[in-house]
Amino acid sequence: MNVAALAGGVGGAKLADGLAQVLPPGSLTIIVNTGDDFEHLGLHISPDLDTVCYTLAGLANRTTGWGRSDEGWRFLESLEALGGPRWFRLGDRDLALHHERTRRLAAGERLSGITRDLAARMGVLTTVLPMTDDTVRTMVLTDEGELPFQVYFVARACKPPVRGFRFDGAERARPAAGVLEALAGADVIVLCPSNPWVSLDPILALPGLRRAVARGVAVGVSPIIRGQALKGPAAKMFREMGIEPSSRAVAEHYRGLLRGIVIDQEDAAEADGIEAAGTRTLSTRTVMKGRSARRRLAEEVLEFARHLMR
Repeated sequence: MNVAALAGGVGGAKLADGLAQVLPPGSLTIIVNTGDDFEHLGLHISPDLDTVCYTLAGLANRTTGWGRSDEGWRFLESLEALGGPRWFRLGDRDLALHHERTRRLAAGERLSGITRDLAARMGVLTTVLPMTDDTVRTMVLTDEGELPFQVYFVARACKPPVRGFRFDGAERARPAAGVLEALAGADVIVLCPSNPWVSLDPILALPGLRRAVARGVAVGVSPIIRGQALKGPAAKMFREMGIEPSSRAVAEHYRGLLRGIVIDQEDAAEADGIEAAGTRTLSTRTVMKGRSARRRLAEEVLEFARHLMR
């Protein structure tokens, strides 16, 4: 079975790791959001790409879900002492990856090629692709005006009320080489339990992406459990945009794309309403505490997809 997965953030990275445990090398492609990439301290930062790669490599910080394990902060401490900005935390080990990516981009290499090589050097066997080699930036429309995503997410700690989103450059960007091919060749397309608004919508905003997903057998996994997100501002965003956060709201968000959606067993009562709107459901445990839970959920997602294919 060939599988393509759309991912971003910690939840997406965890399910990507589960899928990588289940599927043989060469049969899985992870397409990762780059809408939250930005330039900081002269470096090109790709937070979602790094979270996915660190997680697949077993290098991710187990406490935060982002950044590297066994990290040091001497650079950041010294920078602050000199009056520099420390609102975006870059660890000593993490800096090496950002520096090497920036150096190679400046030399004319594409982000997709750099990502493939760096992931392989970390021991990642799965194909990891940025959604595009072009520049797309997620802008958050708030009561305080339009904010770049990392300013909203990190510097402002998601506090400004959200009114909408804009993906600057998406209409001009092209999917990275291999993205559309992976979607076309996939038996199953998985929309990971990532924030729908800012992790997966930037990917789906690229020309041809929604159509490619809609043509396949696509299964989503809800990031909302009992009206809350396990991590991040997804539920807050739903509320501020006038939508009660729920698995049903997630299914509605992806209307026209999904054959089925996996929801947590705590939300099993929502299944009838979701199915009445035309999307099949599977209720199970979606919280992924530890690698074995990631593997179990991945196996259930794929078995659900096989059922939908039959």
